[in-house]
Amino acid sequence: MARHQTSALLRERGQRRPEHLTERRARPPIVELRKVGKVYPGGHVALERVSLRVDRGEFVFLVGPTGCGKSTLIKLLIRELEPTQGEVLIAGRDIATLPDKRIPHLRRRIGTVFQDFKLLPSRTVYDNVAYALQVIGASRAEIRSKVPDALRLVGLADKTGNYPDQLSGGEQQRLSVARAFVNHPPLLLADEPTGNLDPATSVGIMQTLYRINKTGTTVVVVTHDREMVDKMRRRVIALEAGHVVRDQAAGRYTDEESTREFAARLRDEMGVEDEAY
Repeated sequence: MARHQTSALLRERGQRRPEHLTERRARPPIVELRKVGKVYPGGHVALERVSLRVDRGEFVFLVGPTGCGKSTLIKLLIRELEPTQGEVLIAGRDIATLPDKRIPHLRRRIGTVFQDFKLLPSRTVYDNVAYALQVIGASRAEIRSKVPDALRLVGLADKTGNYPDQLSGGEQQRLSVARAFVNHPPLLLADEPTGNLDPATSVGIMQTLYRINKTGTTVVVVTHDREMVDKMRRRVIALEAGHVVRDQAAGRYTDEESTREFAARLRDEMGVEDEAY
C-alpha cells in the first residue's frame, strides 16, 4: 500500500522513482575471486593476487602448464582449501565465512567431475547417480525422475544395470558427469575430464558438457587438451606461475599463431586467392 502511495505521489510531482525501487539488482557472478593468494606450508606460492569473475551460464576453459595453480583454484572453489589472502565468492557469498557445517551444502550446489572418476565400484550405473541424490535427502520419486534423465543426457540410458568395471573409460567419465549434474547444480567444475581418454571419446565428453551448459549450468573445465580448446572457441583463462596471464573470449589454448595460420590470415587480409599466393 505504501509503495503504491509513493508511486502516485512521485507521478504528481513529475519525479522518477528512486533507482532502488525501479531497477532489479543484477545477480552476482556465480564465481568471483578478489585478489586471491594461496601459499602452501613451506612457502610455495600457488596463486598470487588472482582476480576474476565467471558469470552465470558461461562455459570457461582454465588452462596453463602443470603447477600453474589450476587445481588449487578448483580446490578453493569447493573450499577444500582456504585462501591465504583475498576472497572467494560463490553466487555472491564469501565462502570463507561459511561455518563448517554448511560446507557440504556448498559442495552439493557445485557439481565436480574428476579425472579419476571417483565412482563407487560396488554400485550399478543407476545407483552411482542415485547416490548423489540420496545423500542430500531426495525423495524416491525425485530419484526415479532425475536419474534416468541424467543418464539419457550422457548417453548411458542402456547401461543402468552395469557396474563401473563393465564400462569403457569414456563411459565411466560420462557416468561421473551424470552424477555431478543429476542435481542440476548452478556450477559444474570439471578437472581434466578428458585427460586419460582418446580424441574421439574426448569429443563426446565435451559435447556432453556443452549440452549441460545449454541447460543453464555454468561450466568451468580445467584442461591440457589443446585441440579441444581450439575447436570449441569458448572463453579461455590462462594461468602461469599463479597469475592470470590471459582472459580471452572465444579464445584458443595459446594466443600464438602457427606459420600456416599466419599465412592463411595474411592471404585473407590481402584478398589473395590460395592458388595465386
